[in-house]
Amino acid sequence: MKSGISSRDIIPTNLVSRVLLSKGIEVSTKIEQLEFQAETRQLLDLMIHSVYSNKDSFLRELISNASDALDKLRLEAFRNKDLDVDTSDLHIEIEVDAEKRTLTVRDNGIGMSHEEVVDLIGTLAKSGTADLRRKLREAKDAAASEELIGQFGIGFYSTFMVADKVTLLTRKAGESEATRWESSGEATYTIEAVDDAPQGSSVTLHLKPEDTEDHLHDYTSERKIKELVKRYSDFIAWPIRMDVERTVPAEGDGEDEVTTTSETINSMKALWARSKDDVSEDEYKEFYKHIAHAWDDPLEVIPMKAEGTFEFQALLFIPSHAPFDLFMRDGKTGVQLYVKRVFIMDDCDQLMPEYLRFVKGVVDAQDLSLNVSREILQQDRQIRAIRRRLTKKVLTTIKDLQAERPDDYRTFWAEFGRAVKEGLMSDTDNRDVLLGISSFASTHSEEELTSLEDYVSRMKDGQEQIFYATGESRQLLESSPHMEAFRAKGFEVLLLTDPVDEMWVGAVPEFDGKSFQSIAKGEVDLDTEEDKKAHESEREEQEKDFAGLLSWMADALTEQVKEVRLSTRLTTSPACIVGDAFSMSPALERMYRASGQPVPTTKRILELNPTHPLVTGLREAHGERNEDPALGETAELLYGMALLAEGGELDDPARFTTMLANRLARTV
Repeated sequence: MKSGISSRDIIPTNLVSRVLLSKGIEVSTKIEQLEFQAETRQLLDLMIHSVYSNKDSFLRELISNASDALDKLRLEAFRNKDLDVDTSDLHIEIEVDAEKRTLTVRDNGIGMSHEEVVDLIGTLAKSGTADLRRKLREAKDAAASEELIGQFGIGFYSTFMVADKVTLLTRKAGESEATRWESSGEATYTIEAVDDAPQGSSVTLHLKPEDTEDHLHDYTSERKIKELVKRYSDFIAWPIRMDVERTVPAEGDGEDEVTTTSETINSMKALWARSKDDVSEDEYKEFYKHIAHAWDDPLEVIPMKAEGTFEFQALLFIPSHAPFDLFMRDGKTGVQLYVKRVFIMDDCDQLMPEYLRFVKGVVDAQDLSLNVSREILQQDRQIRAIRRRLTKKVLTTIKDLQAERPDDYRTFWAEFGRAVKEGLMSDTDNRDVLLGISSFASTHSEEELTSLEDYVSRMKDGQEQIFYATGESRQLLESSPHMEAFRAKGFEVLLLTDPVDEMWVGAVPEFDGKSFQSIAKGEVDLDTEEDKKAHESEREEQEKDFAGLLSWMADALTEQVKEVRLSTRLTTSPACIVGDAFSMSPALERMYRASGQPVPTTKRILELNPTHPLVTGLREAHGERNEDPALGETAELLYGMALLAEGGELDDPARFTTMLANRLARTV
């Protein structure tokens, strides 16, 4: 006797035998009734009510089992030339009876012996229920419990989610005696020997009443069965057939004729398992539109096949247009996951990093359990390995687009560049590749974007930094006071206007040995050594002349700025505001506050242009009448003008406009 079950007395079989004989099936003279032990019943109840969240998955499990049986028969027939089996029409059949409310999934595969039925269908008992219960108690969370249960391979029992009773009839290829197993999924099951049954297995479900609130659908409906097969098992390698009724209109006054025909309801087109040379461009396009629910053609097709420790096949697509929900929090992400051509889940976000969430396609893994959940996938070593391979393949494909098909690359970057740049913060392993495939607007060209490689190739002799500016628009950045010295001296500046740019520039230290430097942070010195020597005495004189003004303004604006100093980055504007070399930008501060994260306000530095008439005039006025309250207003106006020039926001716009209006009134 197997562990986990106990035998009861053999029960009378006259009634059962008469029923089976009336159907033309000869039976043995006795039926064994076996009882699940208490632990096994508890596990079965847990599995039915907790493990499977989607009741529709029962059909996927049955079709998968049938597909495996067909695979095994084909392999056994190849290995054993003496095995007398017909493999010319291997298939899966679905049969429904709406009146009796039964659904049968039948295959002509390898079948099972009596011992295998007890072993395989009684997996819970076979696995050792006491040990399993102990491991479940030790599991820290629900996800761990699901993983343990999944390891024991009990997918067959998902049928009890939708059925009051399940009947299995099976005969192993090469044997003459069949086995009939039946249970209501509660305390007991029966098992008996049956003569003259067809080779293979059939599983008949006596369905529960339809209950939409409990997500129990009408599984005798032709439409529902086709929907589930299309969704979960469309690419099973074997034909899945079902008898369907069709009405043939009568000619003249005759009655319409109802005919029944056998129809294959799955496509069997596993494009990812076929060589790219064997698949037409139109087939790829149609498959992409089907899985992505898209109207556009894909920009690029990426077939993959990996062998070795982790075997998988993949067929990925880069769309030509971004989905509307690309930047929505509840947008769909990830690719479809299959296991041995059996659909497991949509939007498997564990297979693709979030910044590549626009990639669509299918990944077909060979060694995962069908009962895999999203929580289990997060911890699965094989999934992480597949993810790394897929990510590198997609990034390599984008790099090839950039080098070989620049027009397609420009389309790609316009649609998905913002998302890709998110990876510069999260994917440190591929950061160099991501920097290489990224493009940015710059002062080099008003129309064409530039790569960092091209930027570096144009850098001036002695330039060690990649200069950039962040802001809401190109127009705002180009008119910023921070840009004046860079424009005057011909230094190229990257113009970064996407919100994500504020984030990644602080996380990426360098590219090709060149560090990133904001033109609005730290001190900027663009002069050559010769220029420094030539202007050294002039600068020392300016520092001496403006020392009093700088000290006074720092006190007058102590609530707004941390320091006032002379600028080397201004040529035409009177003033600008800059941050420390490693300070957070105002735009980034606003982004954090908008997301509900408290961020302390950072005081920045006010830089003055020592050659601007307003600044020199203010210095002279301060030297002559440093107690004049109007000078304090002038300092405030100068600060406000610098803040507005960079696109900032005034703390008190009403006060600023009042002071400005009063000052203008005195000039007319």
